[in-house]
Amino acid sequence: MKILIVGGGNMGRTYAESFISNHSVARRDLFILEKAEDKRPYFLSLGFECVESSPGPFISDMNLVIFAVKPQDTQDLFQKISPFMKADQLVLSIMAGVRIETLQNALPTTKIIRAMPNLPAQVGMGMTGFTADASVSRSELFSVQNLLNTTGKSLYFDDESLLDGVTAISGSGPAYVYYFMQSMIDSASQMGFSPTEAETLVEQTFLGAIHLLSNNNFTCREWIGKVSSRGGTTEAAIQSFESGHIGDHIRTGLQQALKRSIELGS
Repeated sequence: MKILIVGGGNMGRTYAESFISNHSVARRDLFILEKAEDKRPYFLSLGFECVESSPGPFISDMNLVIFAVKPQDTQDLFQKISPFMKADQLVLSIMAGVRIETLQNALPTTKIIRAMPNLPAQVGMGMTGFTADASVSRSELFSVQNLLNTTGKSLYFDDESLLDGVTAISGSGPAYVYYFMQSMIDSASQMGFSPTEAETLVEQTFLGAIHLLSNNNFTCREWIGKVSSRGGTTEAAIQSFESGHIGDHIRTGLQQALKRSIELGS
């Protein structure tokens, strides 16, 4: 499979490195299209021979074209790249909010897969939700899912509208986790711990809790019960969270993220 990654930003780099390190694609079969001169040397330093600065006939030889650019850059990009694309080419888009129909109207192919990865993909722990047009075959879908899984885990959804929910939950999700962690770090500092001590206490607590959850069959609610004891410190904190309706505020925030994702795609 010959693959073209359009865009050399964070996700473009992540995919290039993940595909190669997992032996999913031969280095000679991975092409990069990046117009920014300051980003191209990075890919050349990794040994990629095919680092292009502008669209050209080479695009027609690609089996898969991955669009990893900002949505606001698409109009000019599509006009330049479309003449070199074919009707049977497979496209993977990770551009937030850009619908499959929009891509089909701008490009000569209907074979569009749309995905929403998140930031931990950079360390192989990402979560990607994806969907596809009916013209994409099962084998093509399977091949692309294998590529996505080099950066973590993936889930397929028949309903494209669910990608707005993926954006709200896992796409933006790391920021919610960091927000809660920062609040805990600030609290630890107020208790007298040094910044390094506070960060270590919180980071390892989150890391351990996630591993514990992943390696057992108990739900989050069940683990809360296991950590809590009647009249204890955990119960005191949880009761404070509940009296302040923290859960309701979190759910409201997620609904606002969902609403904004829908707005951006309209």
